[in-house]
Amino acid sequence: MATRAYILIETVVGRTTEVAQALSNMGQMKRVDPVTGPYDIVAVIEAKDLPALGDLISEELHQIPGISKTVSCLSVSA
Repeated sequence: MATRAYILIETVVGRTTEVAQALSNMGQMKRVDPVTGPYDIVAVIEAKDLPALGDLISEELHQIPGISKTVSCLSVSA
């Protein structure tokens, strides 16, 4: 069973659309939704296990230009 996380993302002003497109191009990304409120994007990502998920977030997601802050929320549902 895959490990899922909800990623709350703040972007640099004016870069939300560009960041959302880059996130959508990630193979493990299940959903990318630009939103209103304190965050600019809520994304859902899945990986085979927790270490793989951590690698995706730190090595791919955090490398996308225009992301200023992320908060990762791990799903605990079975």
